[in-house]
Amino acid sequence: MAMQLRSVRRVLAALLAFGLGVAGSAPVHADAVRGSATNLPLPRFVSLKASSGNVRRGPSLSHRIDWVFRHRDMPLLVTAEFGHWRRVEDSEGQGGWIHYALLSGSRTVLFEQDHAALRSRPDTTAPVLAEAESGVIARLESCNLDWCRVNADGTDGWAAKAALWGVGADEIRE
Repeated sequence: MAMQLRSVRRVLAALLAFGLGVAGSAPVHADAVRGSATNLPLPRFVSLKASSGNVRRGPSLSHRIDWVFRHRDMPLLVTAEFGHWRRVEDSEGQGGWIHYALLSGSRTVLFEQDHAALRSRPDTTAPVLAEAESGVIARLESCNLDWCRVNADGTDGWAAKAALWGVGADEIRE
């Protein structure tokens, strides 16, 4: 039941993110929700700047720490803003409030498919340069409608967008 609920939350977050526009996507709809602190579109993808970050129940130091994100460069989805605090979710829909200083606008993605192919060009017949395990974090470079160019552990290649979390389905990056 909890797994189904997480899946539903992820789908809803993804639909919201992709329907309203994401920072770095082109173009952001004029009617997109914007953050009160940054005026950037909500939701939008960011990454964890630090090697760890406390995730709190509310937007202040007085709120309880629910858990700690422990993966530098982990992609996160910003869903709300309050002063210097951002409400974020990870690829499983888990999240809370984190201080903005722990976040970066540098884009990363998370491989969600096990043994996802990193190819030499955006084509299913292109040679496979490497395979990424589920959970690998890569730098996002560019995307077309179906493929993203990423750098995973020093290897540049193209991955199917469907294998990644941290990029909008319709997002194009040059």
